[in-house]
Amino acid sequence: MRKFFLAVVFLAICPLLVAQQTLNNDSVIKLVKAGLSDDLIVSTIAASPGTYDTTAEGIIAFKTAGVSDKIVGAVLMKASGAAPSAGQQLTTGGAQAAGNPDDPTADHEAGIYIYSESAPAGSKMTELEPSVYSQGKSGGFLASAMTYGIAKIKMKAVLRGAHANARVSDPQPVFYFYFETKSAGLSQSSNAFFGGTSTPNEYTLLKFDIKGETRETLVGSMNAFGGSGGTDDKAVTSFTYTKLRPGVYKVMLNGALQPGEYGFISASGTAVATPYGGAAATNSRVFDFGRN
Repeated sequence: MRKFFLAVVFLAICPLLVAQQTLNNDSVIKLVKAGLSDDLIVSTIAASPGTYDTTAEGIIAFKTAGVSDKIVGAVLMKASGAAPSAGQQLTTGGAQAAGNPDDPTADHEAGIYIYSESAPAGSKMTELEPSVYSQGKSGGFLASAMTYGIAKIKMKAVLRGAHANARVSDPQPVFYFYFETKSAGLSQSSNAFFGGTSTPNEYTLLKFDIKGETRETLVGSMNAFGGSGGTDDKAVTSFTYTKLRPGVYKVMLNGALQPGEYGFISASGTAVATPYGGAAATNSRVFDFGRN
């Protein structure tokens, strides 16, 4: 009984003790390794000053050390200046910060947003307007004919305009995804452009090639033996993401973007084989932007 009482007292005063010092990634990992509960660590993060590494490397180090998404989300919110209160649960869908368009933790309409710390107040969060293409541009018919259908015909997604309207100067920008559908596997949504998806894992970030007054990228291929969906690995930019709360994700690139045109494309946008042995790009949303 005495040991139980001491344990309760320790858990009650632990946030107060830790609050006297500045936390960082290593100290959070130490709290996790000590076996403290997620709720207690979230409370400690909220009550204590902190200096955190929230880059892709820092997040990966957290996950490697076994830190839960709930705790990582608390760190990200604290680092953004909007840490949850000591009793707030990040995964319960409770009230979030509202009324500040620059705050990634505030409620936003469903979509993909670029966050720029250096942008003027009121415009740090820029929504990527979706562009839609209805069919892919094909190429390589001559080579396919010369090789009796062995050579593949490439299927490309084409966007009108040589440049996207949304521009970014940061070579490694941060993105936030806000989904209406909060559970994987659900497809019902009133949002015509962002419905049917529920995690960033359903998107690929691709680099587009400028061709005159259009932009294009590979989304599939086919030959006489069938068609298949798939993108050009050289055009793909990899990223990691962290779930902040149901339906809200922070997306960080694993490398710097070279100047050019880019877009997040959903899995439904890759080319698929047709019943006649051909391939066609399905209707798809492309959330495009450019890196100056």
